Amino acid sequence: MLRIGFSGFWDDFDPRDNWFTRLLSQRWPIVVTDRPDWLIFSRIGRGRHDHLRHDCVRIFYTGENEPPDWQTCDWAFTFGHLRHPRHFRLPLWGLYGDPARLVHRADRDPRALAAAKTRFCSFVVSNPLCPVRNAFFHRLSRYRPVDSGGRLFNTLGRRVDDKMAFIAQSKFTIAFENESTPGYTTEKVMEPMLVDSIPIYWGDPLVGRDFDTRSFLSAHDSPSLEDLVERVVAVDRDPALHARLLGTPWLRGNRVPDCVAAERVLDQFDRIFTTPVEPVARRRGIVRSFGLHGVPAMVTSIRRRLRRRWLKATCPSHG
Repeated sequence: MLRIGFSGFWDDFDPRDNWFTRLLSQRWPIVVTDRPDWLIFSRIGRGRHDHLRHDCVRIFYTGENEPPDWQTCDWAFTFGHLRHPRHFRLPLWGLYGDPARLVHRADRDPRALAAAKTRFCSFVVSNPLCPVRNAFFHRLSRYRPVDSGGRLFNTLGRRVDDKMAFIAQSKFTIAFENESTPGYTTEKVMEPMLVDSIPIYWGDPLVGRDFDTRSFLSAHDSPSLEDLVERVVAVDRDPALHARLLGTPWLRGNRVPDCVAAERVLDQFDRIFTTPVEPVARRRGIVRSFGLHGVPAMVTSIRRRLRRRWLKATCPSHG
């Protein structure tokens, strides 16, 4: 029986029923407890420092743009392409539903899928703090109106109740991340794929390692936003080209990447559970002796807060 604990996750996170418990239960009997042998922790919200109270093996997970702090964790699952023996790349999009749903079936009819689209392009965003995303929305809207169903730049007079149903009607969906970092790929690129809307993507410059960039429009394949708009226009005006993109598998090789494959993630947990390590919380050294082990996390937090303040000051406000 594996004794597992959780700390530092989002407010409505259920420690007894979540992506990790459902995954781990496929291979091991587990019990969730406040006195675990292995703690899976994140650094979100009010409990972001709770992991420091535990001296067991700590496993860091983040879906945010945040690197692991090896002074406070023993193992890590993050978005990064890191060459570290105790790190496993697990981008956020892999936790968003079943990645196998993106595998193209043999009976897929791209022309029928293309013909069913009734809108040009959708945009469902509330966060105004991404200047690149804001600029692209306005540039593309000069070609044809973009239907915005979120709080930002709303064109409907209301916010959509069902995001997936809304974007399913569109030929394209603006799928820009909040920021651009190698490996940082969230559900934003996956959502339109699930409903056969062509993502117009910006964020992870290495997105082509997981997804086939011939199936969507990546800003990282364009020298400028103007060129990206021109590529959208070309697909919009050419039904055959639109169908060709929809007929190209979303995933590289039309297979689920190892980084989000359940068996590969379980194999990494098997290494974690069977590899003897002295927990970082029990090690002594000059860093921990002087209480400096929390400095990297503090610096990261300060940097993120300063960046958000700068963005708020430089981006126009939107109600």
